[in-house]
Amino acid sequence: MNENRYRVAGMTCGHCLASLTEEVAEVPGVHEVTVDLAGGTVLVRGRDLDDALIRAAVAEAGYTVTEPVAV
Repeated sequence: MNENRYRVAGMTCGHCLASLTEEVAEVPGVHEVTVDLAGGTVLVRGRDLDDALIRAAVAEAGYTVTEPVAV
């Protein structure tokens, strides 16, 4: 199982958490999405994670990946 963590700008509320989780969870290979509103990060766990698809899902939800974070 792989893990990728991203710093994401613009998340402020429960709706943000829900929409972001829903979009990223649809990416092939993703098994778990954990959004930390206070820390401004998203942890993605799964197999054969595609960074570009995850970033696209974050953008589709209306947010921006500002930088990857070491796991």
